[in-house]
Amino acid sequence: MAAALLLLTACSPSSTYVKGEVVSCESISQDSTFTGGVELECLDGKEGAQLGGLRGPMVVNVWGSWCGPCKEEMPVLRAFYEKAKDKVQLIGVDVEEANFDDGRRFVEGNGVTWPNLYDPDGRSRQYFGMGVPVTWFIAADGSVAHKHVGIIKDLDQILTLTEKYLGVSL
Repeated sequence: MAAALLLLTACSPSSTYVKGEVVSCESISQDSTFTGGVELECLDGKEGAQLGGLRGPMVVNVWGSWCGPCKEEMPVLRAFYEKAKDKVQLIGVDVEEANFDDGRRFVEGNGVTWPNLYDPDGRSRQYFGMGVPVTWFIAADGSVAHKHVGIIKDLDQILTLTEKYLGVSL
């Protein structure tokens, strides 16, 4: 019995579960006078943001609950958010999701605690292009400073990109 218990605990994952929370998007920095672009609602079901009106310094991570690499990079984004939240805004965009509940479960199950926009039909593709995960670095004037296609592998990578493209050292 003791040997079986030892074997079971040896196979358990070493990572600690971190509960996420679907949060309001009202803190998203944007030019309130911008009109005519793609507007997405918040994953909390309330008012979201105009994508063309986003103002940085900001990191925008485009993801989907159906995307394995998106889940893989969430611990890195959590660590980045904790380090950067007073200097650089982090927002997510949940794309091509069947319903709010799938996105909400992903947020809650992966320790996400930053605002997330909801794009069920892929309208944001005209702004962000195809593919997930993709991470955008948005300058203070709203211009795209950099687009990183693929997974963010570690905290050093996103910190280096943030400093290089947004001029913010963390």
